[in-house]
Formats: sequence, C-alpha cells, structure tokens
Amino acid sequence: MNELIIKIDSLDPVEIFGVNNTKIELIKEYFPKLKLIVRGDLVKAIGPEDELTEFEIKFKRLLDHYIKYHNLTESNIERLLGEGGEALINETEETAGDVLVHGPNGNLIKAKTVNQRKLVESVGKNDMVFAIGPAGSGKTYTAVALAVRALKNKEIRKIILTRPAVEAGENLGFLPGDLKEKLDPYLQPLYDALHDMIPREKLNDFMENNVIQIAPLAFMRGRTLDKAFVILDEAQNATESQLKMFLTRMGKHAKFIITGDLTQIDLPKNQPSGLIQAKRLLTGEKGIAMIELDEKDVIRHKLVKQIINAYKKEEK
Repeated sequence: MNELIIKIDSLDPVEIFGVNNTKIELIKEYFPKLKLIVRGDLVKAIGPEDELTEFEIKFKRLLDHYIKYHNLTESNIERLLGEGGEALINETEETAGDVLVHGPNGNLIKAKTVNQRKLVESVGKNDMVFAIGPAGSGKTYTAVALAVRALKNKEIRKIILTRPAVEAGENLGFLPGDLKEKLDPYLQPLYDALHDMIPREKLNDFMENNVIQIAPLAFMRGRTLDKAFVILDEAQNATESQLKMFLTRMGKHAKFIITGDLTQIDLPKNQPSGLIQAKRLLTGEKGIAMIELDEKDVIRHKLVKQIINAYKKEEK
C-alpha cells in the first residue's frame, strides 16, 4: 500500500476537518478505497497509487476553495468532490472571487456555484434573464444581490421585488389581519435576503421612500417599470396572462430577473403555469437569457439535495 501525507499549513484544522472530524468522515465517502487518518494539521491517506493521486487533486480543490471563500461547508465539499466539481476550479480567479455585495457585519455576498456565476454573467449581458431551478439553488438570493449591487452603484433608481400570492394548500381568506399582513408571509424570503445585504436602518429608509418596493404580482398591472431592477420570484405560480402582463411592464432602462422552480407549481391543475409558456416562447430571443440551475447548485442542508434527487427519481 502507498501513503500520502498532506499538511494544511496555516489553515485552521477544525475549519477543514470539521468538529470531531465530521468533514473528513464526509470526504471518506468519496474515497472508499483509501484509509484517511487525521493528526493535528496533517491528513494521511493510505491506499492504491491512482486513488492517492485523485485524492491529492481533489483535497487541494477543497483547500483552494477555503482560501478563496474563508469557508468550507459540507455542501461545498459535496459540490467540489461530486460530478462537475472540476468545473469549479477551472473558473478564473476573477470570476470566482467576485463579490456582489458587502453586507452588514462584513458579510461577503458572492455567487458560489458555476450556474450562479452564469446567472451573474448573463445579467451583465442581457436585460431580461430567467433563472429556473430547484429550491435552495440560490436563484432568488443571487438575483437580490445583483439588484442591491446595481442600486449601490447607482445604475438604477429603485428595486422592485414581486411574487404571485398563490395559496400553496392554504386559504388566504382565513388568515388574520389586513391585506398587507396576509400577503407579507408570501414575500418573507425577499425580506430575508435584503436583511442579509443592507443594514436594517438603511433598508427601512429605502422601503419608506419606495426606493425598494415589495409587492404582490397583481399590483404590477398598469405600471411601467423603468430605471429599476425588477425581480419576479416564484414565477412558476404566475398564470400565463399574469406573466405576460408582468413581462410587458418593462421600461426602456430596466433589468428584469424572473426566477422559478418548475417542480413546485401550486396553481390549480386546470391553470397552466406562465413560466412554462414563457420558457417555450422566449428561449433563443435576443436580449433574453435562460439560466438553468440544478441540484449541484443547492447550498442549503445536504438533505435538500437528497430530497430533490428522490423526487426526480419518482417523476421519472
């Protein structure tokens, strides 16, 4: 048997190996033919030479990711060691290190996956971009970060965030409170993303002065959305007529991002999703980009990826 020793030098072993070596246990799953032993800042791998060569390349990939992003989650490990992981290191330094927004408390908001970076790049080249993919793939979060960056750079005058208020098995009429209180739960993911990127006082100021507007899709009717960065979230729950209405609100100096998950349509069965129609009709149109995200872009708990794959198998 051959042996390989890698020293992680000045990096924090707990960040790389995990508390009680939990990350090493995850890494072991990708190298079943190797025996991995951790001692302080050293990792020793024992096994066939070809496996050791592959391990050295992929373990260096993990270290490079940590050095670039100052963080290495279990989800990162799965993406970097799984299929398509090499595409992540083939990205240029400039693209991989691009910070979209400096959030409160020093948070650095970046596109973290290949397809999220494609989304960022597409928005730079197109005025209308569709981002379609599963829950947790960063569609909405990346879109909001791009909008906040555009506002901070004074490229636009306002941000408009909207979602269809579709009842996912719940009855809106029975919820307590006035219209705003009934609708706010549908818009909460957008509030959450904004709180990650803008200090609370500044965000409140933006919202009071309508620099940032959050409203249900129905409130867009009759408006011309100009000099604005506009995001339609959960577009799979917009009907064909609603989505057509929204897309035709676009002013001359606007950016539109439409996000959605075609596996989570909550419309009644006799009501076709406008996102399916728009994807069919607008793919290939000049100035409009279609970005597909998948389970490899999921950066939530690792179980989310397993759940997505399980449902995919069931659908097939």
